[in-house]
Parts: sequence; structure tokens; C-alpha cells
Amino acid sequence: MDVKNAIKFMILSTMAFACMNAVVKYLDNVNTYQIVFFRSLGSLFFTFGYLLKNKIPFIGNKNKLLILRSIVGATSMLFFFMSVKYLSVGTAVSLRYTAPIFAAILAVFILKEQIKPFQWFFFIISFIGVLVLKGIDGQVDTIGLVLVIIAAVLSGLVYIMINQIGQSEHPVVVVNYFMITAMILGGVLSIGNWKTPIGIEWPLLLSLGVFGYFGQIYMTKAFQTASTNIIAPLKYVEVVFTVMLGAALFGEVYTFWSLFGMVLIISGLVLNVWYKGTLKQ
Repeated sequence: MDVKNAIKFMILSTMAFACMNAVVKYLDNVNTYQIVFFRSLGSLFFTFGYLLKNKIPFIGNKNKLLILRSIVGATSMLFFFMSVKYLSVGTAVSLRYTAPIFAAILAVFILKEQIKPFQWFFFIISFIGVLVLKGIDGQVDTIGLVLVIIAAVLSGLVYIMINQIGQSEHPVVVVNYFMITAMILGGVLSIGNWKTPIGIEWPLLLSLGVFGYFGQIYMTKAFQTASTNIIAPLKYVEVVFTVMLGAALFGEVYTFWSLFGMVLIISGLVLNVWYKGTLKQ
């Protein structure tokens, strides 16, 4: 187990995702459907290349589950990108990270799993953070909040589907299905809403796929290199990087209450990861 390299991989991953989030925020004049389209198109260049180079079949084994996971994931991405139009980028990312909570709750009904009492306590801490963000911080837009919570719920459902897919599929095959579906969804919804990008918007739109792909690759490498209970909490560093970019690039102001709410959300999630790690040991 190479913890040092795993930490490096996860930090690179969070930086890549934070950059992607900042680009989405910057492209405020581009409609969300086109952002989803270009985000997916850019990543497909890498996923198709990888599968061809390594002679991995494009068609997986659990096709119906792969397609369903892709539809749900693409819809979640769409709602998240929509929410960034209404929320500060750091707030949107923090709220999206409530997805593991919804995954755990949905798993109770779908997979008949159990949630330990301590886990409920940690989830409540995170939900209090959400309430602090919305109830005390007047900067949080209601439409944006609803959009990002829907994205988080759908993302939680994706976690369950990935768990059901298990080791039967190559990770890049799963991502490839996801990107193809998201590209089709974004492309179809862009019909009638298309606005031709101008100037710097072209390279920025294409960079979304690059940041997204390398963020995913480095995150996968990190989890493959060290144990989950060590690496998983580090993925929330994305919130820190995103807040910094939001403040530096867009002049976003985060009040004490917004930062406190983010800390509560992330603390509850990190504690849950730590607790699950102790149970496995």
C-alpha cells in the first residue's frame, strides 16, 4: 500500500474536478445542455482511445444496468450543472457531496442494508449543514438548492448501481457508457437551444472532458493504491479547491454561515467514511 502516491493521486483528482467546476461556472452564457454535451464529448476521446488501445470490448456484460446507470448519472450531471448557474460553485459542490447519504438511505430500501446508529448521527450533522446553508445563509438560491439536491439523490442511486455492477465490468467501460449517454442527452436537448460558442468558450468547453477524465482516472488510481478509509476523506478537498477558485476567479463571497454549513456537511461525511472503515477492521 503506497499511501504517499495515493494521496498525490487524490489531490490531483480533486484539483482536476475543481477546475472543471470552475469552467462550468465561467461558462454562464452557455446553456447547460451544451455543457453536458461537450463535457461528455471530451471524455469520450480518452475512453474510446483507452478501450481501443487495450482491446477491451465496448459492450459490457450487464448492459441494461449499464444503460440505466448511465441515464441516471447523465441526468444527475445535468441537474448539478444547472445548479451552478444559481449557486456559488463551492456551495453547489458541498451540497452535491450529500450523495453518499442518499445512497445509504436508498440502499436500505433497495438492497435491504442497515444503517448503524452512529451513521445516522453523522448524517444528521451533514443535514444540519444543509439547513445552515439554506436557513441562515441568504445567498443560497432555492431553485439552485432543489436542483443540486435532486442531483445528489440521483448520484446516490448511481452509487448503488455501480455497487450492483461490481467487478463484472471494466471501469472505463462503465465510464464510456456514461459519457455516450450524457453526450446523446446533451445533444438532443441542445436541439432548438443551440448557441454557437465564441472565442475562448470553445477551448473551455473542450477542457471539461479533459478535466473530468483525468479527475476520474487519478481518483481511481488513488483508491487502487491505498485503503478506502484513508483516501475517501481526501476527495472532499475538492470543496476547498473549488471555494478558492470561486473566490479568486468570480469574486464569490462566502459568509461565516456558508463556510460553517460546508464544514458540517463535509465533517458528517468524513466521519461516516472513518466509521465504516473501523467497522471493516
